[in-house]
Amino acid sequence: MNPSINSLAEKLGHALSQSDAKVTAAESCTGGGVAHAITAVAGSSKWFDCGFVTYANSAKHRLLGVPQEMLSSQGAVSEAVVRSMVAGAASAADADYAVAISGIAGPGGGTEDKPVGTVWFAWQSPAGVSAKKHLLAGDRTAVREQAIKISLQELLHQVTGCNTV
Repeated sequence: MNPSINSLAEKLGHALSQSDAKVTAAESCTGGGVAHAITAVAGSSKWFDCGFVTYANSAKHRLLGVPQEMLSSQGAVSEAVVRSMVAGAASAADADYAVAISGIAGPGGGTEDKPVGTVWFAWQSPAGVSAKKHLLAGDRTAVREQAIKISLQELLHQVTGCNTV
């Protein structure tokens, strides 16, 4: 795993431990990469109970409660869907903090409106929900790795209130 991802996961774990808070992840294009990074940290069972890899739309609906109509009308790679995913994950895991990721890692699957590298993120914290779209560059591995890093950076920011680089 990328050393900077390891470092972010360790910092996140420390911050969550200090806050006595829990985190979860609802992942699509990252395929469990965020959960993998978090659970690579010793003692992570104190702040991470479970995560959700909801690669198919049916899993997003069944496990996270994303409405079928929303998936059909907005598409899985959309702000509405990641906002619904993060709310469903936080509720199901009884977590204080959550991240949801849905994107097009490539090499295929992109469209003119949603090219390869388009990734939507949503984060939930006690302060509320925020969402952001990124257009990431590189091959499938690079897009997924960047998405994991962005997820962890913003979770760390949400928990600590500090920006990380």
